[in-house]
Amino acid sequence: MSAISVGQAVVLGVVEGVTEFLPVSSTGHLKIAEGLMHIPVDDASVVGFSAVIQVGAIAAVLVYFFKDIKRIVSAWFRGLGNREERYHHDYKFAWWVIASTIPIVIVGLAAKPLIDGPLASLWVVAGSLIVGSGVMWVADQMGRHKRGEDDTSFKDAMLVGCSQILALLFPGFSRSGATMSTALILDLDRVAATRLSFFLGIPALTGAGIYELKDALGAGVGAAPLAVGTLVSFIVAYASIAWLLKFVAKHSFNAFVIYRLVIGAALLGLLATGTLAG
Repeated sequence: MSAISVGQAVVLGVVEGVTEFLPVSSTGHLKIAEGLMHIPVDDASVVGFSAVIQVGAIAAVLVYFFKDIKRIVSAWFRGLGNREERYHHDYKFAWWVIASTIPIVIVGLAAKPLIDGPLASLWVVAGSLIVGSGVMWVADQMGRHKRGEDDTSFKDAMLVGCSQILALLFPGFSRSGATMSTALILDLDRVAATRLSFFLGIPALTGAGIYELKDALGAGVGAAPLAVGTLVSFIVAYASIAWLLKFVAKHSFNAFVIYRLVIGAALLGLLATGTLAG
């Protein structure tokens, strides 16, 4: 019997699609939803399922930003064979994405027992939601929002890319929240910070999904729930991306800060009363 039903996969696909790119923590929300549906959050197959359906959200990024990604990849290939093309920002940006992914891969492989075990606790999720909201608020207040996407540098990409490690180790902190906050501290404007977060997340999340696929299939999650969850995640994530880019162009991140605080406090209450198991 599958550890996750098709119906549960639909719910989790919606949760993943809505929250993957919003700075509210998709991993945290998935674990909360799994806990409410009495799905064991630290089960290897469940952890694998969560990673695999992220690929649906990443596919939404690939489709939504297809023209940008095609331009960057084309510039990279041209630069491999043409010295003059190597001065182009897109060529350099492609290498920055690759380089900034290496630290999270190393940490992810080295710390996997902790990530799948003790750090998968809902108590960690609650604390990370609250602490991460404080970081986001400070970053949004102190950032001068004066630099656009074309002003990004290798240093920016590495710092923003490495900040993904926070979300990897502390589910609830939010990969998007960590990367956007770091970009804001570096004085990127909100739209540039959001787009950079999207691009830097593509290789890390895709790699995680492929790596975890064997655990999801081999340890108790059937192909049907995986396929349904991934498809739903793709559809919902595409709509979420479009909405977020329009939102950050005109608003601060305060709404997300408040939401995270409310969800984190509510989760602590549910855990403290025994309504949810940590």
